[in-house]
Amino acid sequence: MEIVNIYENYNKYFNGDFKAVFEQLSKIASISGHKLYLIGGIVRDLLLEKENFDIDITVEGDAIEFVKVLENERSAKIVSLHESFGTAKIEIQGKKIDFASTRSEIYPKKGHLPVVEKIACPLELDVVRRDFTVNSLALSLNQNNFADLIDYVGGFEDLKSKKLRILHEKSFIDDPTRIIRGLKFSVRFGFELEKDTLKLQEEYLRNIDYDMSYKRVKKELKEAFELNSQGLFEKFIDERIYKLITQLETRKPTKNIENLIIKYRPKHHWLVYLGIVGALESDDFSDKLELTKSEKTVIVGAKSLLGLQVPDDDFGIYRTFGAYGTESLLILAIYKEEKKVFHYLENLKKIKLSITGQDLLELGIEPSKLYSEVFDHVLKQKLMTPMMKKSDEIALLRGFCN
Repeated sequence: MEIVNIYENYNKYFNGDFKAVFEQLSKIASISGHKLYLIGGIVRDLLLEKENFDIDITVEGDAIEFVKVLENERSAKIVSLHESFGTAKIEIQGKKIDFASTRSEIYPKKGHLPVVEKIACPLELDVVRRDFTVNSLALSLNQNNFADLIDYVGGFEDLKSKKLRILHEKSFIDDPTRIIRGLKFSVRFGFELEKDTLKLQEEYLRNIDYDMSYKRVKKELKEAFELNSQGLFEKFIDERIYKLITQLETRKPTKNIENLIIKYRPKHHWLVYLGIVGALESDDFSDKLELTKSEKTVIVGAKSLLGLQVPDDDFGIYRTFGAYGTESLLILAIYKEEKKVFHYLENLKKIKLSITGQDLLELGIEPSKLYSEVFDHVLKQKLMTPMMKKSDEIALLRGFCN
């Protein structure tokens, strides 16, 4: 175990409000006999000087017991308690902070959620259940060793050398989503997998146990792809991480997806990356990843588009693409029909008819199949003359019906 005081880093990183909260908690913990630590991402980001104010405090022992002390002393208000997990949320000095008891975990079924083995375990056992050494550093908030960095696993050196190292050789077998988290950290922070960790990742990806928690896989993929990084997706393909969700061979796209997303701004851009793989998969791909109905629509839409013959004329393009979202269309463009897709997104998509069925009714035309013929006639003209006003559309309507 290595211990080094990093008060200067702590003092520089946190603003006065957070420091006041930590100092108050430290005093109460000292009186009540509890020990408090910041652990994981917040400590890593503090040392890297990366912004992160998602504050979680770990209590070595029982966090529920400690927050009740806070409430009894009227220092904080308990917002929520989860006794079975030993976690709580409090509000103190206007800030909401999560507390967790130290705990050890086991994986009764590899690749699925762990179960809590023991709540209120020693700090070291809580630290070693985590994914990478750089996420296993603890920062003391206790008065006798305030701002001491406690390192049980060599994470401080790995952080300085920009290495991602798992804590034991079965780590990826226990939780394959750590592979995706490693991908995410490597891109966010410019880190590389340590050689033995890389070797274990490659071994796992050659012998994947597909009986895993795909709900967790989806969560990690969503976080990774939401970074909108071409480099991340290329590593996802090059390192064959895509094998976690498909047994099909997947080639690296020649187009820059990151730039396409910046340019066309789809609402859910992470689905564009996922759809590049999913559009080639079988129909149960979306169910396996537990996609929502709207998420599934993107993948199914892309799959459908890939099987269509898209017309060459503007009216045909408009009619074909109008039923699909931007995400599905970008997936199609990455595979084929890019000129037609870009033409639609840049020039045609914004063209809308001003006339409605009410205008036809006012001309004495009762609802019938004639409506669609009229609208198509006017639309064809408007696609050629986008600046057409509603009065021009009505004139076309009258001419068509007379």
